[in-house]
Amino acid sequence: MAKRLLRHQKLILALVDALLVVVAFYVAWWLRYERQWYHIVDPASYTDFSFYFGVAVIASLFTLLTFYLQGVYALPRGTGFFAEFSKLFTSSAIVTIVLMVGNYMFQPLYHSRLVYGMAGGLILLFATIAHLLNRIILTRMRRRGVGIRRILLVGAGEMSRTIMRTLLAEPDLGYHVVGFLDDNPQKGERNLGPFTGLGPIDNLSQALVKNQVDEVIITLPWQYHRRIMSVLRQCQQSGVKVRVVPDVLQLSLDRVDIEVLNGIPLISVRPTTIAGPQFAIKRAMDLTMGGLGLVIALPVMAVLALAVKLDSPGPVFFVQKRVGRDGKLFRAYKFRSMVTDAESMKPQLERLNEADGPLFKIKDDPRLTRVGRFLRRTSLDELPQIFNVLKGEMSLVGPRPALPEEVAVYDPWHRKRLEALPGMTGLWQVSGRSNLGFDEMVMLDIYYVENWSPGLDISILFRTIPKVLIGEGAY
Repeated sequence: MAKRLLRHQKLILALVDALLVVVAFYVAWWLRYERQWYHIVDPASYTDFSFYFGVAVIASLFTLLTFYLQGVYALPRGTGFFAEFSKLFTSSAIVTIVLMVGNYMFQPLYHSRLVYGMAGGLILLFATIAHLLNRIILTRMRRRGVGIRRILLVGAGEMSRTIMRTLLAEPDLGYHVVGFLDDNPQKGERNLGPFTGLGPIDNLSQALVKNQVDEVIITLPWQYHRRIMSVLRQCQQSGVKVRVVPDVLQLSLDRVDIEVLNGIPLISVRPTTIAGPQFAIKRAMDLTMGGLGLVIALPVMAVLALAVKLDSPGPVFFVQKRVGRDGKLFRAYKFRSMVTDAESMKPQLERLNEADGPLFKIKDDPRLTRVGRFLRRTSLDELPQIFNVLKGEMSLVGPRPALPEEVAVYDPWHRKRLEALPGMTGLWQVSGRSNLGFDEMVMLDIYYVENWSPGLDISILFRTIPKVLIGEGAY
């Protein structure tokens, strides 16, 4: 049932839009004539809704045509709501202007022009609400696995990883990467976080059938022209949609700006690191919210410090070297959650390590103290890192602060995450925390670095609160 509705989602949305135009006219008529809004209507000028109903039907058809021509029903996945609202606003303005001009040209003066003006505003309001609800419904359906497009990546280079981390960070887009192919055995036969290596490109035909692929994305450089053409032919013969990442995007992981000069595309490169004005804005946010947070947190920190001291012998704080922005070392502060000789016990516990890559994590770590278990579960052990934030060594939001021994075994692409200040919370924390694999965590961190904005930071901070309260993935 859900799949059937999703298949006709755009048609249903269009019918809802048409109905809402009629509703908008009724509300506008009711406000003007029944509620006598603006000024009292002369009984001789009273117009029954039956007249406006005919206008509303014509207006609904014209609205659907305008929405269609403006591309409201053809927005690609991933289009932001602001872009959709912009099209809705433009379309509603066109409809309102045409209605008012039509009324001025063809109708007697006793028909209220105010009804048309109010109806135009209400059309925009109702359509905006309807399209916002449509997005919410689609998001929930996709999270339940309905309407997911199954993607196969051909190539496992930097651009392929960029696509992976984008789809990983934005699950609401409704894409699922079934795996990737690459002729390099070290790439094609090795899983990358949650993404499965399916072997060499010669496995394409088998992979398309076995994984029920809906779409193939080719990320190979253009020097593999013959290989690309072969993949294109196989996909076309199998009836699978195929898209190719332009070779110019292989030159850099930076985002590009594209302008058109008389039909000639002009491409400029924008750095994705958080620097210059962006860094200044982020730092101002850290100082403002970090300072306020410290004032609020000080009484809580005093109680926690006393609890740590009374629970087990040893210092209140655990100070550890971590790797910060651009690989610089700093001393990170945390409440001590383990016994004092925890580091020396680590070699004996290697066999219990539940994390992949260079990480070391044990869900039921025997080194934790009684208070320490509570601190870890609630993430309150990280409260002292507010001081690192105020010192400029960390940020409220950013990649997880790495240990030097972890960075020493990074693959080259992992180091991209070091281009930002590490954070007390981050995209990986609100996406699963310790439940994520190492490569998956790094992908989310790099996505954050490449797509930073003040809005993203605020969104992550708000999403952190429920994650901390329920202790999801914390250990």
